[in-house]
Amino acid sequence: MSTTESTTARPGESAWEPKLVALDIDGTLLRWIEDRGTPSEALSDKVRDAVRRAYDAGAHVVLSSGRSAHSMTGIADLLGLPEEDAERLWIVASNGAVVLRYPPVDVVHEETFDARPAVETILERRPNVLVAVENRGLGYRFNRPFPEGELDGDHLIAPIDEMVAEPVSRVIIRDPDATPEDFIALGRELGLHGIDYVVGYTAWLDLTPVGVSKASGLSYVCDQLDLEPADVLAIGDGRNDVEMLEWAGRGVAMGNAPEEVQLVADAVTAHVADDGAALELSRWF
Repeated sequence: MSTTESTTARPGESAWEPKLVALDIDGTLLRWIEDRGTPSEALSDKVRDAVRRAYDAGAHVVLSSGRSAHSMTGIADLLGLPEEDAERLWIVASNGAVVLRYPPVDVVHEETFDARPAVETILERRPNVLVAVENRGLGYRFNRPFPEGELDGDHLIAPIDEMVAEPVSRVIIRDPDATPEDFIALGRELGLHGIDYVVGYTAWLDLTPVGVSKASGLSYVCDQLDLEPADVLAIGDGRNDVEMLEWAGRGVAMGNAPEEVQLVADAVTAHVADDGAALELSRWF
């Protein structure tokens, strides 16, 4: 890892400019509401202006988040993207399991898996966890309500067996009484064969198909645009950003990212509270 350099040239190159900018949302573009532990829905002017400069310069701006598809389009609207009559945006949702174009919402790629064995294994060890699956385009189905503000869209209570009866793109496991470290240990202990998982800032476990990550979703987008990973600037702050930061030509961790995320990045920018994403984008656009 290196800290943010003083020049805009990429190491070893005299003039590099990103052709695609991949941006995480929560903790990267959006600040956290400290007393609630949930993201703000307001963009700072500095961040919005920096993203718009990249877009106006011709870079493909791709939102890349663990959020579900229906909760990402509003962020595109806040950014004022795309411009009227312009090419539709590419969006990588659900930690890479869903790729869509917007507007309107048009899912062009989706990866699903059989989550039932993994969920059953987790419930054997943690019978009181909250479980949710995306009801794509609408909201979520869950066994019991999540803490206020953590899941958006329409909510529907359903039996767990029903939720995982068919292949899904993502399962969320949540325990408000546990810690992220508890869930990291749980994932290692269980092995969770046949799926990948990532732990968030809270005791929040995302289960996804093996090999699926933000990097795989972005790779799909690059293939459609005839671009290479070397053309990509990626900025993120979470454990679910690790693969993306390692894959991109330049991967930048936010100053608020956990240490293990900062260690895999090419550079570390300022904290989200100090508009670190805007600072990094301003180096190139």
